[in-house]
Amino acid sequence: MKVTVLDLGYVEFIEAWGTGKAGGVERLQREDAVDYEVGIVEAARQSTQGSFKGWDEDMGLMRTLFNHQANQSTPFEAAGMTIEVCAPIMVFREWHRHRTQSYNEASARYKPLEADYYRPNLLNLLERSVVTTRNKQAQTVTSARKLTDKDAEDWLTCLDDLYAYAEKFYQLGLKMGVPKELARVGMPVGHFSTMRATANLRNWLGFLTLRLDEKAQWEIRQYAHAVNELIRQYFPHTHQLFWEAQNGA
Repeated sequence: MKVTVLDLGYVEFIEAWGTGKAGGVERLQREDAVDYEVGIVEAARQSTQGSFKGWDEDMGLMRTLFNHQANQSTPFEAAGMTIEVCAPIMVFREWHRHRTQSYNEASARYKPLEADYYRPNLLNLLERSVVTTRNKQAQTVTSARKLTDKDAEDWLTCLDDLYAYAEKFYQLGLKMGVPKELARVGMPVGHFSTMRATANLRNWLGFLTLRLDEKAQWEIRQYAHAVNELIRQYFPHTHQLFWEAQNGA
């Protein structure tokens, strides 16, 4: 499953774990029978040597585990997934703050960079320029004038010129024989990069809790929505509990 984000970016499912014994080899022989949450229930019953009984009965156990996260949420660490992400570098700088995940990012030391850059949408830019007291990080400089349509268009044109110059500078360095690891020094944080991110399910839910919040930067929220869709697809029972909690159900 692959979800497109910010036009040139994406979030793609690579693999997951959490099948446990009851969801193991026999069930994995049929793709529609893959269940990545059985291991959560088995981990919860490890102390009593219990087993998976089926979702009609075990959904109640999952709900109890989820609703008592302070001391009963560790079984959710028995499941997890790896995804591939293509995003602007500025998004990765925020994403990497989640140190409970493991990362492997593409290296510009080994392979020349593609000419892929993030260009904000004009309407989105104008909407976000409105000063709000709810999110100080997203505010404009207090002394700045109100952003007009003309100013926004001019700024985006300048951004296009900046990207074009950065790409020209980069390609010139490569042609001159500048090492790839140095030729990249002029790359802006709007350049796209790719990485793989791995985490257990408990920590993916922590990521979503923080990055789906309206105070998170708009760009990383779009990626959080994509991750949320993968959780919904591959961990439906856990996602149901998470979504109920997020929406006060």
